[in-house]
Amino acid sequence: MRLFWLLLITFFSVTFAHAQLNISLKRELDSMYVLDQKYRKLLSLIRTPKADSLAEAYQVKKEALTDYLWKLQEEVDSSNLVRVEKIIAQYGYPGRSIVGTPTNSAVFYVIQHSKVIDTYLPLVKNAAETDEIQFVLYAMMLDRSLMYNQKEQIYGTQGSGFPVINPQTGKKEFKMIIWPIKDPETVNERRKNAGFADTVEENAKRMRIDYKVYTLEDVQKMKAPK
Repeated sequence: MRLFWLLLITFFSVTFAHAQLNISLKRELDSMYVLDQKYRKLLSLIRTPKADSLAEAYQVKKEALTDYLWKLQEEVDSSNLVRVEKIIAQYGYPGRSIVGTPTNSAVFYVIQHSKVIDTYLPLVKNAAETDEIQFVLYAMMLDRSLMYNQKEQIYGTQGSGFPVINPQTGKKEFKMIIWPIKDPETVNERRKNAGFADTVEENAKRMRIDYKVYTLEDVQKMKAPK
C-alpha cells in the first residue's frame, strides 16, 4: 500500500509540473533546436564517405559543399536569433521551470552560435546559477566569449582553427587546436567541479583535435600572415 501511494504522489507531481510548462513555447524551441543543429550535423559528415552523396543531394560540387551548407546554416541562425531575442524580451531566459528539459538548452545553442554572446552571457550565467540550465552550458559560453575576445578560456571547451605555414613545405594549411587555457594544469579539476563528465583531452578527441597546451603568444606566432 505504501508503494502505491508513493507512485500515485509521483504521478501527480510529474503531471502537475508538466501542466505548469509553457507547452506552445516548448514546441517552438524544440523546433528551433532541430534547425540549429540541422546543417551542423551534415557538416560533420564532410570528411566521411557520405560527403559524395550529400553533395549530390544538394546538387553542388563536393569542394563547394562546406561553404554551401554553412550559408544555409547561417541563414537559419540569423532567423533563430531574431525570434530568440523576442522570446527573451518576453520571458527572460526560458529555462527548466518554463519549458522543461532538454528544451531549456535551446536558447543557449542559438546564442552560442551567434555574435551576441557577450550581450546575453550575464543572462545565461544567472540561468545557470538558478538551476534553469546546466552550469556546463554557461561554462561553454564563457569559454567562447573569452576566446572571441582573444583571452584564455577557463574550462577548455573551445577549439579554434586558422591557417598556418607548414615548416616542411612552406605552404599554408589549416590547423585546429584547443584554444589556450588559463592554468591548464588544473583545467580537469575545474571541469569536474563545473559538471563536465570528460577531461579536456577527451573533449579534444571528440572534436578530432590533438590536444596540446598553447599560450596566446603561441597562437599569434603560429598564424599565417594574411
